[in-house]
Amino acid sequence: VQLQASGGGLVQAGGSLRLSCKATGSTVPSLGLGWFRQAAGKGREFVAGINWSGARTWYSHSVEGRFVLSRDNDKNTVDLQMNSLLPEDTAVYHCAVSSVYGSTQEGEWKYWGQGTQVTVSS
Repeated sequence: VQLQASGGGLVQAGGSLRLSCKATGSTVPSLGLGWFRQAAGKGREFVAGINWSGARTWYSHSVEGRFVLSRDNDKNTVDLQMNSLLPEDTAVYHCAVSSVYGSTQEGEWKYWGQGTQVTVSS
């Protein structure tokens, strides 16, 4: 599986950004997809996940209600719509795959993409 993330950038607090991740690999349609982020000097933090069909999503408490995750299984893409952005959302965002439904644990995700930088100014 290979993952290619895009869509990051610089935005003011309160603004929106949409991240997209293209996944390639024959097993992708049967796997969960999700996003983690890593702020400078900190560990990797779970953000959001979506199950193989796209019917189920789960979010970290810090983004629930502001971020929306969706996937298109025809295109093998997963998109993260980020609204009401806060300076503390600043990080490199990575997409990943997992076979564990509902997982928020980094060790249960794999095939990390290269990441895309999101910077939110105050």
